[in-house]
Amino acid sequence: MKVIEWICRIVVAIILLQTLFFKFTGAEESKYIFTTLMGDYEAVGRIGSGVVELIAAILILIPNAAWLGALIALGTISGAIFSHLTKLGVVVKDDGGFLFILAIVVFVCSAIVLFLNRAAIPVVGSILAGERGGTS
Repeated sequence: MKVIEWICRIVVAIILLQTLFFKFTGAEESKYIFTTLMGDYEAVGRIGSGVVELIAAILILIPNAAWLGALIALGTISGAIFSHLTKLGVVVKDDGGFLFILAIVVFVCSAIVLFLNRAAIPVVGSILAGERGGTS
């Protein structure tokens, strides 16, 4: 299970980190996406989501913080998937659905990492992991 977890963590980090180049340099496709979603606030959305994805990518690679990185990545990518399904479309600027597929991969891998690290989540971790406390 550790091998699967690490593969998922690395896949999420690589995908999130590689998209940062396009967000932070203002690539045409990135500007199109965030203009479609946010209008005049395109740069705020593009840079803001990039910062959040950078934080998620770093945290998911830190063993004690993997659950948090996975949770942040899952939340962020859920927004991306929702945007594709409601406003952008699965295919964006003739990409053949590549960005959507990457989003699905990040979603699935983040969910796996979060599930495998559920016991580490503060407050609810022991409940989610099925651990019982107290006396019988």
